[in-house]
Amino acid sequence: MTTSKKILTYAVIVVLALVAALNYEIFVFPNKFAPAGLNGICTMIQHVTGISVGYMSLLINVPLAIAVYFMVSKPLAVRSMVYVVTFSVALLILDEVDLSRFYYSTPNGTSTILGPLVAGLIYGYCYSMLVQASAYSGGTDFIAAIIHKFKPEQNMFFLIFALNASVALMSYFVYDYQIEPVILCILYSFMSTTVSDKLNKSGRSAVCFEIITDYPQEISDEIIYHLNHSCTLIPAKGMYSGRETNMLICVVNKTQVAAISRIVRKYPNTFAIMDPVSEVMGNFKRMDSDGREEKPLLDNGDGKAV
Repeated sequence: MTTSKKILTYAVIVVLALVAALNYEIFVFPNKFAPAGLNGICTMIQHVTGISVGYMSLLINVPLAIAVYFMVSKPLAVRSMVYVVTFSVALLILDEVDLSRFYYSTPNGTSTILGPLVAGLIYGYCYSMLVQASAYSGGTDFIAAIIHKFKPEQNMFFLIFALNASVALMSYFVYDYQIEPVILCILYSFMSTTVSDKLNKSGRSAVCFEIITDYPQEISDEIIYHLNHSCTLIPAKGMYSGRETNMLICVVNKTQVAAISRIVRKYPNTFAIMDPVSEVMGNFKRMDSDGREEKPLLDNGDGKAV
């Protein structure tokens, strides 16, 4: 882990926090709905009392971050607090800036749906990048990390779902007994979760090849030499012909699919089955199409997201 990579990681966290703050100012607050999680509760408190989400975010997240620092992971807590503090301070500064010309809001109600959809998309992307930097956005993530530390078998889905459902339900009463803010909260939650999950899975996905061939040594040698991946050889038998053959199993990056296909086509009596793999665990190297290892842009510190 180099110093420059660590500096870049913190710089990315700061930029993500600034983007998230702008996202709230331009798409969330003008459309009068509460996003998911504890920030949704802060948004409703701001709507009712006028107390900025920036203050409320610090009030809620600082104690939680301290708990994560001593109970879960110091690097994780520090990185997350960089995000939380930057996000909160940015909101407080933006409260004093006239951004009305950039607000996306529709007083007549047309295309109101686009506000939470765009806001959810932006937050989903920011959250996926935070995960890669081993940081949290605070709130529910902190609570889940603490609970998971002491009860790793506990399913966090129901806790997060209950919190988000409560935010959506409360927004009906906070925003003048209207059903629209409830729908907008649900849309925001769905979009942000879908985008972050999709981006996180795409970063860990790969492709599994099952190659049936009479040339296992030659093909595996080419894969090892050209792609820097290895294979697993399994003796096989064709049930129609009764002939003995071989099956090679190889997991490669998506960028190397074309290279594997070129290798397979070179050998007679050889075919392959290709299946997408949603996630690869363990010591799996990321390679580009030329077989060079892809170095991660961000470092993940000493702690890891749970």
